[in-house]
Amino acid sequence: MPRHIACLSFDFDTWSGFASRGLLTPTPISRGEFGVVGAGRILDLLKSRGIKSSWYIPGIVIETYPEACARVVREGHEVGHHGWSHVQPALLPAAREADEFAQAVESIKRLTGAIPSGYRSPAWDISDRTIDLMIEHGLNYDSSMMGHDHHPYFARRGDVVSEAAPMQFGTTTNLVEIPISWSLDDHPHFEFFRTKEHLMPGLANANAVLENFVADFEYMRRTEEWGMLVYTFHPYVIGRGHRMLMLEKLIDALSAMGAEFCTLDQIQREFRARVA
Repeated sequence: MPRHIACLSFDFDTWSGFASRGLLTPTPISRGEFGVVGAGRILDLLKSRGIKSSWYIPGIVIETYPEACARVVREGHEVGHHGWSHVQPALLPAAREADEFAQAVESIKRLTGAIPSGYRSPAWDISDRTIDLMIEHGLNYDSSMMGHDHHPYFARRGDVVSEAAPMQFGTTTNLVEIPISWSLDDHPHFEFFRTKEHLMPGLANANAVLENFVADFEYMRRTEEWGMLVYTFHPYVIGRGHRMLMLEKLIDALSAMGAEFCTLDQIQREFRARVA
């Protein structure tokens, strides 16, 4: 029996991503704060469709907006680890990464009553220590890498990579990797983002992005008996009016194609059962 799964995931960063880039003035902070407004709209839509989703929330956001985060939990959505700050682990010294990882686990435990099952790196850039930290803290899966589009796989650690030699593969762990893709992330498509070093133009037409999002699911249906696809959204991005209409149309289109909506924790459990 074919089974095709859509995972709706939300990185509830609010202003933390701006702060991690040194953008601390009132306007970018307010831009991030709009995510609280967007989160409410998203939760209303998901509730109306009976869909459970996965939310990745930095610890500083949990502590800043406890009620908004509590609503995510009350309505039955998964809360995953998304760092304490939004600084990507690859840029952190080892001691600070370990401290922030543990601090975020404790914040999620206070919010949900349990340690998180999964992790997603801020800015999707883990260090060579991050997988060990996930294993040390008892997490079951990661969703920061891009080695497939339709299938989870077990993550490796200890790869040796250089620009001038063949890659030496590390050891395979028991940590499930649930892959993501920038092409299925709302942020690069929609957000105008400017720093001294970079310009991301964003502001794409939502209907064109919707067409791509739907086509990726259609391709999976044609080529896989069992497959999953992870969509990544940010409430301060997708929460704008015309993009909320796009999210609604996406849910309707996926439903019409027979999609099953699951959290990423459900996916890692199903994957483990399939390969056992």
